[in-house]
Formats: sequence, structure tokens, C-alpha cells
Amino acid sequence: MKRNRIYQSFEEIESDLKILRLKKEIDWLQLKNSTSNFTDSLAPKNLMASAFSNVGGSFFKPKSRWFGLILNYALYYFFKKK
Repeated sequence: MKRNRIYQSFEEIESDLKILRLKKEIDWLQLKNSTSNFTDSLAPKNLMASAFSNVGGSFFKPKSRWFGLILNYALYYFFKKK
């Protein structure tokens, strides 16, 4: 928290006010950008794309449970036939 500042001139006050306005505008633009990114991520095409990439990515990863499950069944049927 900032301490109360004692100003010596109106120029100092105006300078600090200008800085605060710019910070406020930057924060507002960042908020608008964040909400835009959030709403874009909730678009149906993006939801479907992320769902399929997560399913596909976990299915084809060597250490995933799906790969282990398929490998276990394949080995079971391979040794069962012999």
C-alpha cells in the first residue's frame, strides 16, 4: 500500500493522475482481452477440438491406460492361442 504523498506542485499531481489513467486503461484492455479469449475458448468448434485432441492424445500416448489395456488384451489372446 502506498503512503500518502505530499505534492509540491500541480504538475506532480497531473503526472501521477496521467500514470494512473494509463494503468487503468491497460488493466481494462487486459480484462477485455481475457474475456475475449475466454469466450473464444467456449465456442463449440474449440470445445470439440480440445475434446478430440485430449482423447486422441491420451489414446496414442505410450504410457496411457488405453495403450496398456490394448497391449494386455493382445498379449492375452496371443498366448491363449498357443
